[in-house]
Amino acid sequence: MSEPTEANAAAEAAPGDAPAGPAGGTGRRHVRVVLVDDHRMFRTGVQAEIGQTEQTGVEVVGEAADVDQAVTVITATRPEVVLLDVHLPGGGGVEVLRRCLSLMGDAERPVRFLALSVSDAAEDVIGVIRGGARGYVTKTITGADLIDSIFRVQEGDAVFSPRLAGFVLDAFASTDAPPVDEDLDRLTQREREVLRLIARGYAYKEIAKQLFISVKTVESHVSAVLRKLQLSNRHELTRWATARRLV
Repeated sequence: MSEPTEANAAAEAAPGDAPAGPAGGTGRRHVRVVLVDDHRMFRTGVQAEIGQTEQTGVEVVGEAADVDQAVTVITATRPEVVLLDVHLPGGGGVEVLRRCLSLMGDAERPVRFLALSVSDAAEDVIGVIRGGARGYVTKTITGADLIDSIFRVQEGDAVFSPRLAGFVLDAFASTDAPPVDEDLDRLTQREREVLRLIARGYAYKEIAKQLFISVKTVESHVSAVLRKLQLSNRHELTRWATARRLV
């Protein structure tokens, strides 16, 4: 559910020369944040949860719904931290990271990224960490823990939801590059997400609710996955995903 009409988000963002730094001139913690997620309702919920600046110290200075919007808003506002969804129209979170490498490498005002995603798949976690993100938390995180994670990333720490840290340790402990799976590469990021949930036994309605999409859209994704992988039904799909440890 991308929202290409939200291009005004960049125009509404705060200017890039807004006060920066952990204290914000008040002696209290302060961090400027951009939200990047293609679901408006989710962004609204996060904004309501963390964006009461007087109480939380978090100032949301911009939002974006796809890769191009994200790069525009991040470049314009220069936040300390970006909350970044992994699956975005236009190339995903990894593409945002690739196009913001110079901002991440700025010695004086680095922009740091914290992935916030519904996905807990190892390949998604490892992909954004290799791309330069400082951490990865899932959308089951509480508001208080998310605020704490944002400030930790601002300070340069690496932050992960508990079970995800092992993926990163395993990946970077290995000197061997993961093998290329040509079948899996045929699938889009969203199709992979639906594939995993189907393989875990979720019903279409449950998948729709978790991914903030319609049941009809779930059905379309499943049909596309079956066609691309040349499978006949969800039982074959589950066996295929289990054999590749995607579940």
